[in-house]
Amino acid sequence: MSELNKIALQILSNGKGILAADESNGTMTKRLEAVNIQSSPENRLLFRETLFAAEGMKDCIGGVILFDETINQTSNYGKTIPTMISETGAVPGIKVDTGAKELANSLDEKITEGLDGLRERLKKYYELGARFTKWRGVYSIGEKYPSKLAISSNAHALARYSALVQESGMVPIVEPEVLMDGEHSAEDCLIKTSEVIQKCFEELIIHKVDLTGIILKPNMILPGNKSKNKISNEEISLKTLECLKKSVPNEVPGIAFLSGGQSEVEATENLNLINKNNDTNFIMTYSYGRALQQSALKFWSKDIKDIKGTQNIFNHRARMNTLAAQGKWSNELENK
Repeated sequence: MSELNKIALQILSNGKGILAADESNGTMTKRLEAVNIQSSPENRLLFRETLFAAEGMKDCIGGVILFDETINQTSNYGKTIPTMISETGAVPGIKVDTGAKELANSLDEKITEGLDGLRERLKKYYELGARFTKWRGVYSIGEKYPSKLAISSNAHALARYSALVQESGMVPIVEPEVLMDGEHSAEDCLIKTSEVIQKCFEELIIHKVDLTGIILKPNMILPGNKSKNKISNEEISLKTLECLKKSVPNEVPGIAFLSGGQSEVEATENLNLINKNNDTNFIMTYSYGRALQQSALKFWSKDIKDIKGTQNIFNHRARMNTLAAQGKWSNELENK
């Protein structure tokens, strides 16, 4: 077992998942202002460290993805944020892309940037305590989209990123997100997501990336949020498994789904059904941002001094998702 494979399994094993706390300052500002909290470095730190100090971290969270600002901060407990996370048994991680920009010759689509100077930045993040990283490619579904250009250029960037990350002794999360915005059917999502993931692995293999030392972070197979053709949660789970079985090589240790605009309970219920129906060797868990934090953030915004109350809400969500990652969740448990 390679060192990278060990790190990947430490993050994903025993129903543990990933807390995606890597919102950029712009995104975090929107979320804080939506609950009437001023977005300052102090407030962003205060909310995040409240979650990192929660009991649920020890039992449920195997890795935390951080943003550049946060990985450089020292908590009010007097420890650096990576140290605080490591002491819970979770692995600190870092988002390293610099965002999605307009793709030349297909301006309605996006290409993720951040390869310039990446090798040097990775060295710095490793020294700060990071042992895994994240890079997100983003794709829209439309009549002409995603185009071959978008699929190919984003896969190439994800592969170059992954090779550099492994060279620096860290595990890359490969996140090709096919967005749920639009009127498309779940069948369209299945076809396009399969094409996107297959192209990513084609490029990862060309770039000699060790597939036992990566984590795939895909979307679930869902109809578009404006689609008239809704499908059941059971169908979502079966279509998601169908996509992954035909697109992901067996060497990959695990898959950590993004929530992609689903509600907290939807994201948990769909993950649970995927695990109940999982007939593969892949670990199937979660890498959730909003779907782990939203209720806790709303509660915290009413009284930022009520740390225990905020943590209880986060602990509950983390516990529900860890049960779902083992196929042991039920709706009755939501109200206990």
